[in-house]
Amino acid sequence: MAAPKYDKADLERRMKGAVESLKGDLSGLRTGRANTALLDPITVEIYGSHMPLNACATVAAPESRMLTVTVWDRSSVTPVEKAIRSAGLGLNPITDGNTIRLPIPDLTEERRRELAKLASKYAEGARIAIRNVRRDGMEALKADENKKLISEDERKRFETEVQKLTDEAIKGADEAAAAKEKEILGK
Repeated sequence: MAAPKYDKADLERRMKGAVESLKGDLSGLRTGRANTALLDPITVEIYGSHMPLNACATVAAPESRMLTVTVWDRSSVTPVEKAIRSAGLGLNPITDGNTIRLPIPDLTEERRRELAKLASKYAEGARIAIRNVRRDGMEALKADENKKLISEDERKRFETEVQKLTDEAIKGADEAAAAKEKEILGK
């Protein structure tokens, strides 16, 4: 007899992973000073593939209001600069050879709203990831029921468990985003 596809522990791990990934992305949104984590979500297209910024450059925070990105390959400077500009972080790169300087602007009210909007965007991405995990779980349950590995009653009970896991994970994502928005907006 085939093993059931439904794995509650795996679904739970994947949902928690989405929330942790969101928290990591939110930690990169700066609220007061330069932080190298600000550039963590940025991916750069180099040599025909997408890679994280820290895989092709060294990121440092030499001053409280300045980040530097030292690109290892001179031919990659332009794609790195383009990726930073298009990331929606409101940073204006200044290129000097292999080094890109990123002065961190003061947090104006408009900038705070932009960052809060970006936090909401990250949270929505996490909610979508969580709902995709839920969909995978529901499909696995239906497959198990079709193969007669579980009964209809068991499937319904497991679907309730999956929905409960989903609700908890989305609540965690919403709480993390709300806390970050509150921190950004200074309320």
